[in-house]
Amino acid sequence: MDINVLNIKGQETGRKVTLNESVFGIEPNDHVLYLDVKQYLANQRQGTAKAKERSEHAGSTRKLGRQKGGGGARHGDINSPLLRGGGRVFGPKPRDYGFKLNKKTKALARKSALSYKAQENAIVVVEDFTLDAPKTKSFIDIAKNLKVDGKKVLLLLPEVDKNVYLSARNLEKATVMTANDVNAYKVINAEVLVVTENSLKTIDSMLG
Repeated sequence: MDINVLNIKGQETGRKVTLNESVFGIEPNDHVLYLDVKQYLANQRQGTAKAKERSEHAGSTRKLGRQKGGGGARHGDINSPLLRGGGRVFGPKPRDYGFKLNKKTKALARKSALSYKAQENAIVVVEDFTLDAPKTKSFIDIAKNLKVDGKKVLLLLPEVDKNVYLSARNLEKATVMTANDVNAYKVINAEVLVVTENSLKTIDSMLG
């Protein structure tokens, strides 16, 4: 699949790039995509929820009433989960929600996500660029020139560019990351994938 390379003014440069079929042209695997997205979202969870159980509550351990003859249920101390202010039964405890996925599984998930974007014609290739200073208006102008303004955009750069990152940071629908860090969730969550030429080479060498 050939795609025209644009500059940041949205004009064609006269060059074309060919998307690697082994990365952008495979049959997407939905189940692997599901697993990778599930792992990504699980890793975002803090896992700090905590509720006190019966043994952790401060309160008297004196038995509230006699064992038999009261005409009601038996009660031990005041920390019983059945009583107001008592402990919680099997409450949440701090835990790690993350789980392991094989490298080949994660690579297949990224290829599947990129292939979906290629099928949807939602990939824009732009020549490598940088910004002289962090300025949100500059990034908005580039998005307008590339006709991706108003859409969820994921911009992939070959390496960290602080000015570009800071220019897009205030925009709710724009995400900037390096090609090495790209993951299936970010690709699927974006409406349009904007890739620089060198980022494309990085993806090819990483997944091809």
